[in-house]
Amino acid sequence: CPAITMADVKLPSVIGNHMVLQQGEPVPIWGFAEPGEEISVSFGGSNVSAKADADGKWLVKLPSMKANAKGAKMVVKGSNEIILEDVLVGEVWLCSGQSNMEWTVARSANAKEEIAAANYPLIRHIKVPHRPSDNPESDVNTSGWQAATPATARNFTAVGFYFARELLSELNVPIGLIGSNWGGTRIEPWTAPEGFKAVPALKEEFADKLSEFPHKNGNRVHHQSPLALYNGMISPLVPYAIKGALWYQGESNNGEGMRYHEKMKALIAGWRSVWKKPDLPFYFVQLAPFNYRRNPKELPGIWQAQLETLKVPHTGMAVTTDIATLRDIHPPNKQDVGKRLSLWALAKVYGQRGRVYTGPLFKSSDFSEGKGRITVRFQRHGAYVHGLK
Repeated sequence: CPAITMADVKLPSVIGNHMVLQQGEPVPIWGFAEPGEEISVSFGGSNVSAKADADGKWLVKLPSMKANAKGAKMVVKGSNEIILEDVLVGEVWLCSGQSNMEWTVARSANAKEEIAAANYPLIRHIKVPHRPSDNPESDVNTSGWQAATPATARNFTAVGFYFARELLSELNVPIGLIGSNWGGTRIEPWTAPEGFKAVPALKEEFADKLSEFPHKNGNRVHHQSPLALYNGMISPLVPYAIKGALWYQGESNNGEGMRYHEKMKALIAGWRSVWKKPDLPFYFVQLAPFNYRRNPKELPGIWQAQLETLKVPHTGMAVTTDIATLRDIHPPNKQDVGKRLSLWALAKVYGQRGRVYTGPLFKSSDFSEGKGRITVRFQRHGAYVHGLK
């Protein structure tokens, strides 16, 4: 009779040493084991258990916890034992999009000074590698979570890092950043199937053709085709508990006008669906002014699409028209971008009343023909402010 061997319990790469768990809600911990194997997870005085299903997958939920700035051990037991060190509890944000989100601290303004001062042990970051896939993946290899030090923070998403720094200063709790981003990518590959199905305007182009996506050339998955990056770079993160998402993308979809608004709605709806959080905060960055040397109406068109997306509940937009570099599609001032995103979060997510989180936003205008007068109305904090004549 051959010996019976049990498969070792394994964890996805997003669950590891130095990670930050989301405070204030049940926290899923999951992994892989022999079908039927009993798994227990101990952390923060709680012990929860589950059995691996027929496919060898298991999931437990730790009870809601308060923020804890002192790293603790997590013990996962099955046929083997895994001990995770220096696990914190705080606030976790997904940082996604294309190159302006992937842009690192080392390539941004005042890099030398910022890197030298980047000693923030309570800010943690994990980078998801570029990986398209033709099916939703359950794991993706990463280099793991890293605490912010001068040696590590240089490679963090700059927008995410400066966002986290502001939150840490105001909230005094650990901040976790999941960097899942890829320069030059369109919005469609990041979108979940559920998102395309949720937007009627995208039915014929995408929702009715989901079985055709993503496109492949032989065994190679086209990373710019719908679903490709959701499958390979977002799906492996679900259901890791996150507080919200930051999004900086649009350059690769510039020229689509209001069509981009429909795609934004799909992206947001899809992520909210797979995380089972219909009110997941989603804060995005307005494209900065840049000389695209094409139709001059293209950039205003996508600005209007982004502005319209503010009508989707629990969204916010960081305005960048005053911190751009017209000859550089990657403005180096990522400090203000991160700060402006943090203002939305501090006001809307963390309840800091009275905080100014956006300047006046255009509402409408009237032109009095023959009188040489234009009336422009603005909205602020979602309400009418005043008119200028």
